[in-house]
Amino acid sequence: MSFSFFKPSRPKTPTEVTKAIKDSLMALDIKTISEVKSHEKAMEEVEKNFVTMRCMLSGDGEVEPDVDQVLELALEISKEDVLSLLVHELPSLGWEARKDLVHCWSILLKQQIDSRYCCVEYIENHMELLDFLVACYDNKEIALHCGNMLRECIKFPTLAQYMLNSASFVLFFKYVELPTFDVASDSFSTFKVVSEYLTAHYDEFFDMYEKLLTSSNYVTRRQSLKLLSDFLLEPSNSNIMKRYVLEVRYLKVMMTLLKVFVANPNKPKEIKIILAKNHEKLVDLLQNLSLSLCSSVKKQLSVTGGEDEEFEEEKELIIKEIEQVSRLHNLKR
Repeated sequence: MSFSFFKPSRPKTPTEVTKAIKDSLMALDIKTISEVKSHEKAMEEVEKNFVTMRCMLSGDGEVEPDVDQVLELALEISKEDVLSLLVHELPSLGWEARKDLVHCWSILLKQQIDSRYCCVEYIENHMELLDFLVACYDNKEIALHCGNMLRECIKFPTLAQYMLNSASFVLFFKYVELPTFDVASDSFSTFKVVSEYLTAHYDEFFDMYEKLLTSSNYVTRRQSLKLLSDFLLEPSNSNIMKRYVLEVRYLKVMMTLLKVFVANPNKPKEIKIILAKNHEKLVDLLQNLSLSLCSSVKKQLSVTGGEDEEFEEEKELIIKEIEQVSRLHNLKR
């Protein structure tokens, strides 16, 4: 339930609510300082109208929403281009109004009339709204709200298909490295919806993802590895996982990452403890790991004997370092 002080003064029809929302949103577009007072009044009207919309869509805690009114409101909002206003005016809204909008957005998209999702159909005809929401990750004030709205959109196949194949999608490779932790984490959540994209753009995606795995930012590397692990272990992504683990080039990336963690002379205490406690398992895994097991893949990718030898040398270096860390750790105990 919203904590706004505004409460609907009297029951309104869906048409009246839609008109009120549209008029108040349009009034937010001020041009001069002399209009500041009218802008403040318009913001109050927006907040009041959003509370009315929320109550009509989800009830007020005492009275359940009227199904017919909910459907009619969704239809009116689509017909009157209010969906576009809701998205484009998002940066102008206050925190309470943004919170109400995110709540209402989810409900509006789910409204089905004669097997048609009217709000989804509107977005299908205005796909630039998705691009706008993606770009809003650059604005930390509204990034989390946009992320929630985007994830609601991509629950629908047509909207997911557009976003995964749009030029905007590559922006996520930038957003997951943003310095604001909450925003970067939220973009990672949205980033998880890549299964279909990977099927069609496997090489393109992992070439870009490799940059995240080798980022100079430790948090980015850690989150990228966790996301990759979670994604590849999803049963629905088993075919992608099987292909990925057979790729010599990606095996080398993982070895490089392990080498970075192990060979770092300034390893944090926590890393040393993890390496020491798990050194037997790690050494056993590495000793049984050989490119010779991937002869068919090597032939396919034209991996040379020199590359094979280089791989083995790096592997031995990592094993020696792990064993040394383990010995030093045990001596200090």
